[in-house]
Amino acid sequence: MPRSVNHVASRAKRKKILKLTRGYYGARKNVWTVAKNTWEKGLTYAFRDRRNKKRNFRALWIQRINAAARLEGLSYSQLMGKLHKADIEISRKVLADLAVNNPVAFKAIVDKVK
Repeated sequence: MPRSVNHVASRAKRKKILKLTRGYYGARKNVWTVAKNTWEKGLTYAFRDRRNKKRNFRALWIQRINAAARLEGLSYSQLMGKLHKADIEISRKVLADLAVNNPVAFKAIVDKVK
């Protein structure tokens, strides 16, 4: 008995990947093996960079807090140390947002821990 191959399913699988690689450069968009490898590599980059995004944002928040704290006469590490000592639990994200968009509130927090 000859081997039965489900051409409909295998073609659909290839078409799905080729649709995902539209807009890529050169053979990466239309040659099956190259497109599949590019798409898989893209998934690994996406996984890695979802974590790097968190790292980059935390670094940005720290820079903003540091800049605002120095205007108040403190360094970032001094401010964070005093916040922890005063038992004020506020995330770096919120603190950075206050530093940029609401300097009066940030100053109030700094005055409270000084």
